[in-house]
Amino acid sequence: MKQHYLYIILVFFAINAFSQSDTTHHKKNKPKFVLEKDTSVLFSGTRIADKEDTTDYQHITIGGYVSTYYSHYTDDTNVGGFVQFPTMAARNNDFGLNIAQLSMTYRSSRVRSNITLHYGDIPESTWPKTFNLIQEAHAGIKLVKHLWLDAGFFKTHIGLESVQPRENVTSSMAVLTFFEPYYLSGAKLTYEVSKKLAIQLNVFDGYNTYIDNNKNKAVGLSMLYDVNDNISITYNFLTCDETADNAPAKHQRFFNNIYATIKANKFSLGLEANYAWQNNSLLKDTTKNAVMISGLLVARYQFLKKLAVYGRGEYFSDPDRMLTGTTDIGQCIYGGTFGLEFHPLKNVSLSAETRGLQSSNLIFKQGTTYTNQRYEYIICLDVWF
Repeated sequence: MKQHYLYIILVFFAINAFSQSDTTHHKKNKPKFVLEKDTSVLFSGTRIADKEDTTDYQHITIGGYVSTYYSHYTDDTNVGGFVQFPTMAARNNDFGLNIAQLSMTYRSSRVRSNITLHYGDIPESTWPKTFNLIQEAHAGIKLVKHLWLDAGFFKTHIGLESVQPRENVTSSMAVLTFFEPYYLSGAKLTYEVSKKLAIQLNVFDGYNTYIDNNKNKAVGLSMLYDVNDNISITYNFLTCDETADNAPAKHQRFFNNIYATIKANKFSLGLEANYAWQNNSLLKDTTKNAVMISGLLVARYQFLKKLAVYGRGEYFSDPDRMLTGTTDIGQCIYGGTFGLEFHPLKNVSLSAETRGLQSSNLIFKQGTTYTNQRYEYIICLDVWF
């Protein structure tokens, strides 16, 4: 295991050394080491293209991030030490560590690469055991002007909510986000059509996996349109088949995701909708398609310089268990979140929130009985540089 991570770090520095040759008109410039900017990272985690994607000089950016929490759930369900739908604040009645991560990014005019290593309850509860410490590890090269090819391990670009709490409005993750991909391994071909529009073709080993479980690949298309500096719209499409190679019936999945973000002076708004279908997956008739629909709305209002209030509404329907598998939520599960956030500094966030979930079926355990409701209370402290 340790050798895997050593190889990745060596590859990163090899790319850095190789990239020295791409500075033909900047031969005297040496790579500059800088810390990540202490600016807002809200909604930035799942963008398919950075607003500043290239640079004329070489620089290496080093960053760190720690997210801690205390949480209480009325649901007593315990699976491997975690609550149901675990990602952020994954343990009940515990002080916990969401994530402790270190990142290193290299940028030049023709080459880019990124390594992010993480540890904590988020990777422990949701990442594959084989590469548990790797959030991202990928390298890219500019083929022609505005056209980049990147390959390696990626954190998800699908969905409004990121796997890093600091990039989201809330300290918890919506149920629909829990069933979206967290991580992907493969390649991306990204073309910046203009300053407002970017298009990406991608191919991955599968849906939410680093190591493929069959001979099939997941193929996708993504489009990002920045209406202006404050409004952005993203569409993602991904199709894959995660059934075993020797399975008699195939289950091709078609996943459509669209979300929009609006960031004004004091107000931030995010909307997401998903529609997916999967062949031969209807429980009542396995020759027909199953359908999943979901959506969320999240908003944040900065009513004082350092204080903000936020809320989220979420809905997830997967009656044929296309994504939920053995967890039978029934027709749907929906919920609401309300919280208060304090920003003493640009790179420090302290939040307190409450959330209620209601399912069509009795899936939440309270003592010796089961109910269709769960209530959550989370305090989260984030610091990054």
